[in-house]
Amino acid sequence: MTRLEKGSVFPAFRFDTEKEENLLSTDVIDRKTVFWVLRYIGCTVCRYDIHLIAQKYEEFTAKNAQVYVVMQSDRTHVQNNLNSTGTVLPFSVICDPKMKIYDLLDIQPASSMDDLVKDRREDLQKKAAAARETGFTHGDYEGNEQQLPALFIVNEKGIVEYVRYAESIMDMPSVNEMISLL
Repeated sequence: MTRLEKGSVFPAFRFDTEKEENLLSTDVIDRKTVFWVLRYIGCTVCRYDIHLIAQKYEEFTAKNAQVYVVMQSDRTHVQNNLNSTGTVLPFSVICDPKMKIYDLLDIQPASSMDDLVKDRREDLQKKAAAARETGFTHGDYEGNEQQLPALFIVNEKGIVEYVRYAESIMDMPSVNEMISLL
């Protein structure tokens, strides 16, 4: 598939979350929906992003929006990670260990670990330090370690209102920036 653009129809696909199985994307898009595509649950900064989204989730719902975080992780890894930290998320994690959604949405990996970071190494180090200060450590590696993130805001009619294909792991809006985009 070609990359989505603002105004594109968001594609229909089946998915499982850590809580439910065999959902259809078009069935869950009943209001503004953010699909926040990260790497995997063991990635320290990805886990920190999930934590930040959860902290601010009431601000998403105040704007009549919902969030689905897409990860390369399988259900067991996500469930075990959340259970081991006692985390109950106010949103769902889409588990895509075969990376079918990444392929469908044309979310490419970086060509190397250096390209994953690009010129944002200092920003990544700061974010990783903040994640460690919050208690997150690196877990199991899953999927493609060089996978780049992406972000899509889809309206209740299934039309993409915002799209961001990251050029590095740090090339994404912050949670606060995302809320302001809603």
